[in-house]
Amino acid sequence: MSGSQATLKGGVGLTGVVMLGAGTAIGVSIFSVLAPAAQVAGSGLLVAVFIAALPMVVFALAYAWLASALPKSGASYEWPRQFIHPLVGFLIAWLRILSNVGAMAVLATVLLDYLNMAIAIPKKPAIAVILTAVFALNYVGVVVAARVQTVLMLLLLVVLGLFVVTGLPQGSAATVGPLLASGWPAVLAAVPLMITLFLGIESAVEIGEEVRDPQRTIPRGIALAIALTAVVYFTVALTAVALLGPDALAASAAPLLDAARGPLGQWALPLIVGAATVSILKSLNATAMVFSRALFAMGRNGALPASLGSIHGRFGTPHVAVLVGYACAMTGLFLPSNLVFLLLAVNIPTMFKYMACSYCAVRIVDRHPEVAGGAALGWSHGKVRAIGYAGVVLGLIIAVLGVEADIRPYLLVAGWAVVGLVYWWAIGRRGS
Repeated sequence: MSGSQATLKGGVGLTGVVMLGAGTAIGVSIFSVLAPAAQVAGSGLLVAVFIAALPMVVFALAYAWLASALPKSGASYEWPRQFIHPLVGFLIAWLRILSNVGAMAVLATVLLDYLNMAIAIPKKPAIAVILTAVFALNYVGVVVAARVQTVLMLLLLVVLGLFVVTGLPQGSAATVGPLLASGWPAVLAAVPLMITLFLGIESAVEIGEEVRDPQRTIPRGIALAIALTAVVYFTVALTAVALLGPDALAASAAPLLDAARGPLGQWALPLIVGAATVSILKSLNATAMVFSRALFAMGRNGALPASLGSIHGRFGTPHVAVLVGYACAMTGLFLPSNLVFLLLAVNIPTMFKYMACSYCAVRIVDRHPEVAGGAALGWSHGKVRAIGYAGVVLGLIIAVLGVEADIRPYLLVAGWAVVGLVYWWAIGRRGS
């Protein structure tokens, strides 16, 4: 049985929601962002961690309220489509095709870079094998994928916990130095780098129909995921700075590995490379899960071919959307390998998504009281409006911050948007 006769199979609980959100956020960034952040702000990167978390808290609050009112699979497409305009929902999901392909290319590339520290592996064939395994996992069931996500997350927490427990006592406040030695302008300049640490914390909303009691479970899971992510990032960053100092950290090509060599000795290489591998694998798994649900939602609605909205009768998964997502992800093997280019190509559509969904919260309280009244989070309309508008402003600010770094990703995103508009006017708007 498939198609309209089948339904998405639920069963993801609170632990799965937390691990999906935190697992998406705690990924490649913690292994790559500390050195450039230290170059900009020195020990002030520890302050920048908390400042960078603030926009994500606003976005997460908007997502939590929306999920408590109307949980949906493929939510970041469904909410803008329903509450702003079908074209807006389509464009958000269309741009995310590009951003998801870019994200998986970044994750797979960095994963192989770390693995090659321990053993020489052909990069392109290995990436193809990893992507195949991740999408195969998502094909057979969201519960299975969520359980694997939980196991990988727990393994990562064990390794990072070992790094903190053994390393922090060997560090010193003198090594850290004054947090504001570089000044507030430098700390604020590091914030755009540190924001990448928290992207994806809201990922569980994309499988809303596959979560048990989603109106309560998803908001709780997002809150716990933010708390867990903030604690992990701050303690790991503090340990690294306390062991190496800001200057040595800034000069390091593998900051966590160099910091771990003191407390962990010969175990540093296998443990840190293992942690990076586990971290990136779970981020790939979460990205594949979210990517396929966005394609499924667009197919179910008719904005993309209806076959994408099919559901596997046995596994209860959007199997056609998973296969199409897999095919798209494999095209990432042909993208440029420049990480700045790829990260901006990922972050720009992500900010547009955050802006649109934040504005959806405003539209619901203003125009759809029947939906707002059913929200499990009983916040006042004024509070929801304030959160929604704040999310729009913050998303716009963050989206334009990278223009000076590299204009090419903005041109790529604009070109892909034009292709999407042509498709929409020719085909998509008639089906949606």
